Amino acid sequence: MSQAAPPTPAPAMKLEEFSALARRIEQEVGRIIVGQHSVVRSVLICILAGRHALLEGVPGLGKTMLIRTLADVLDVPFARIQFTPDLMPADITGTELLEDTEQGKQRRFQPGPIFASLVLADEINRATPKTQAAMLEAMQEKTVTVGGQRYPLHEPFFVLATQNPLEMEGTYPLPEAQLDRFLFKVTVAFPSVAELVAILERTTGAAEAAAVRVADSAAVLAMRHLALNTPAASHLTEYVARLIVASHPQHETAPPGVRQFVQVGASPRGAQALILGAKVNALLEGRFNVAFEDVQAVALPALRHRLLLNFEGQAEGIRPDELVQELLNTTKR
Repeated sequence: MSQAAPPTPAPAMKLEEFSALARRIEQEVGRIIVGQHSVVRSVLICILAGRHALLEGVPGLGKTMLIRTLADVLDVPFARIQFTPDLMPADITGTELLEDTEQGKQRRFQPGPIFASLVLADEINRATPKTQAAMLEAMQEKTVTVGGQRYPLHEPFFVLATQNPLEMEGTYPLPEAQLDRFLFKVTVAFPSVAELVAILERTTGAAEAAAVRVADSAAVLAMRHLALNTPAASHLTEYVARLIVASHPQHETAPPGVRQFVQVGASPRGAQALILGAKVNALLEGRFNVAFEDVQAVALPALRHRLLLNFEGQAEGIRPDELVQELLNTTKR
């Protein structure tokens, strides 16, 4: 298989250019997507950090439309995978084909839809665990192994997955190891009356709005490079470490709610998510200095899927967001 050449990196990006381009991206997405400003910001943070996002919400809230719009605005190769119970791993990664050539039968690798920059994994919890596991190598290593041969994926590469929190029939809960690969779990809320009116006005007429490209793969890579090279002070990383340690019920600094309702706390990837998210959030706000407020701004989407509730927590209907907020309130800066 001949691999596509990686995009040519853009020149080193300045903070002002980063902030201006990010604002243009959010504004252009806002022309298509009504409301959901925090959702757009959270997904954009994941993309600019070079990581993956899981969007959870009931059907009809525009999750798929948001991801499709982002692909158009960023002008990156896009692929949609509709997860169903009969989806097989090869339907995602690709497969080897036997072809007749002048030299006889030869194997040729036919790449699957995972070979894109922005991959929409729609209703990811509808596929079997075996098929979901096919995503793990791609999400962690950014490679695919088929027939003993490893194939690198495109750069940039990120998975934006969706799932419905209500409909449980015919679904398979995502394994904790796979959930941990998502930088953020973003909750998509139901629109307000005013937002619903705006949605109706935009979607029930003859004219359809189309997103305009404002960036490309090289620009996304340049923005990610700036974000990853943004320094975080030692006192901030220590604060993040204390937050993660306090999320484990057996630790002496765990707050009462965590001790009572949490079975397993956040992993080191949770700490990475907080730092990466805080860096991008600071840049989006036009600052090079990462502050405690940036960590707190991304704490809910970064940690809500990394706190595993025990039986009592599930029986009491405890929301992980409440426990994350308790962590923020009790952990000293």
